[in-house]
This record gives sequence, structure tokens and C-alpha cells, in this order.
Amino acid sequence: MPKPGPSRNHADMQPIELPASHTGKPHDRIGRIIALLFAILIGSTALVSAGDDVAAGRAVIRSQEAALGRDDAAAAYAFASPSIKSWYRTPATFMFMVRNSYAPVYRHRSFEFGEGRIFDGKIYQEVHIIDADGEAWEALYTLEPQSDGSVKISGCVLKKAVTS
Repeated sequence: MPKPGPSRNHADMQPIELPASHTGKPHDRIGRIIALLFAILIGSTALVSAGDDVAAGRAVIRSQEAALGRDDAAAAYAFASPSIKSWYRTPATFMFMVRNSYAPVYRHRSFEFGEGRIFDGKIYQEVHIIDADGEAWEALYTLEPQSDGSVKISGCVLKKAVTS
């Protein structure tokens, strides 16, 4: 019984032609291998850098979480980006906003990191939260590098987790 799908008649297939510049000499292949290894090295360096950036972002989020847990408004506020600080001009107003709009971030049973990634120069970090009442939440933090080399939290979207 024939297999489903398109059948191929090998007599109809055309040979692949290599560019005229390809001589097939060993030193050409070595050059290509070196170029490929160099590209892999550059790419892995970028991955290490991205991993370092995600780790730095997680450290900032974890530090702010600890400050919120201690009710240390000044320390929690210190991890906010200038754009957040332009909305909430003092640590007290920032803490009021967190308590009232981000209660699962403020008080929780569990706060675990999910996937972290970098896109367009910003760090995006997922956090899985179980609030004080046992409800599951998902948070997506956005962090931005600052001119002084630090990383600050520039946003947090919070939504109830979908559970089955």
C-alpha cells in the first residue's frame, strides 16, 4: 500500500549547483568552520549576557519583594524606575499604591520566578504568586537598564492565574 503524500520521481529532480566560488578545497572549509565557530562564540556570549541581565532583574525584583515584606517603603521605592517615581512622588504614595492595587505582590504565600527574557533592551520577568488567601496570580515585571548601570522596575502587570 503506498504511503500518503506527494510522490517524488527522482528522475525529475534537478541537481543542486554550487556557487562558482566554492572550490571544495580543505582551506576553504577550515575558513568556514572558523567563521561558524566565531559566530557561535559571539552568540553564546550574547546568551550569557542576556542570562546575566535576567539574573540582575530577578535580584532587583526579589530585593523589592523583601522590602515590601518588611514594610520598608523607602527601600521598595528605590527599585522603581524614574517613570514610576514620576507617578508616585514619595515612598509613602508608592507603598499605598502597592498595598491597594498589588495586594498579592505586597503579601503572599509564594513568589516564584517563571520565564525571564530580554526584548528591545528591556527585561521581562514572569512571577507566579500565591496570595495570602491561597489564590494564584501571574505577574509580568518589566525592568529597564538605567544610565548608571543599574536595573529598575518600570512596570508590573498583575492578573489572576487561570486554573483548571
